[in-house]
Amino acid sequence: MIKKFRPLPWLLCALLAAAAFCLRFLLAGYSFSALVCCCLIGIIAFYETTRMLLDQFPRGMKTLRLIVTACLGAGILVVGITEAIIIRASFGSPAEPVDYVVVLGAKVRSTGPSASLWDRIYAARDYMEAHPDVIAIVSGGKGEDEPITEAESMFDNLVALGVDPGRIWVEDKATSTWENLHYCLNLIEAQTGERPRKLGVLSSEYHLFRASLFAKRCGVEFVGIPAHTSRPSQMINHFMREVAGVWHYLLLGGQYD
Repeated sequence: MIKKFRPLPWLLCALLAAAAFCLRFLLAGYSFSALVCCCLIGIIAFYETTRMLLDQFPRGMKTLRLIVTACLGAGILVVGITEAIIIRASFGSPAEPVDYVVVLGAKVRSTGPSASLWDRIYAARDYMEAHPDVIAIVSGGKGEDEPITEAESMFDNLVALGVDPGRIWVEDKATSTWENLHYCLNLIEAQTGERPRKLGVLSSEYHLFRASLFAKRCGVEFVGIPAHTSRPSQMINHFMREVAGVWHYLLLGGQYD
């Protein structure tokens, strides 16, 4: 016998589906939040469907629910631990002295820097004002849907904000975080004749842990300098997304020369 249909869980699924649609197609930069909504829909639908079939297939449904619950519990534990590590790294160590700081790029839109890129530009301006001897290397190439390179956008806006252009070096070829760091280290070595032992990296706070993994791969000591994300909704989305980014790198990051 199939248990009674309950409308409330399915209404919640419909609301989550509407939220996922808005996040994916009406708002820029919230695709991962839309994916989270879809996952929640799947979880609710699974437990409600198996509840309705529990009397008809008691052994099979109980076993299936137990397996899925165990997997979900393990997944939540892994996500929670990873998120805690990301949050801890997000504070960085901006007081530690460095000679060079790499400013990592972010999306450039047709109207100018994205919100994330503006956060990094303002943080770079503030850091350079507080550390007048530091050289900044703005790093980021040009995506297919970007009007100019991310490095050029950062350079122009930092100069407009009053930063001495002589203190800004430009690396405009990188298309990934690893390339950002690798190319910037090569640029420093080409300019000075030596590779620095440690490197400041300025990026959005949620990104610092993954950036530290790439810095380790490049063989330099990492000094994280956080750029505070100004939009709370974007901060939540990106902190969640970063968990997937970390595990993508750990599992599928590949080998680098």
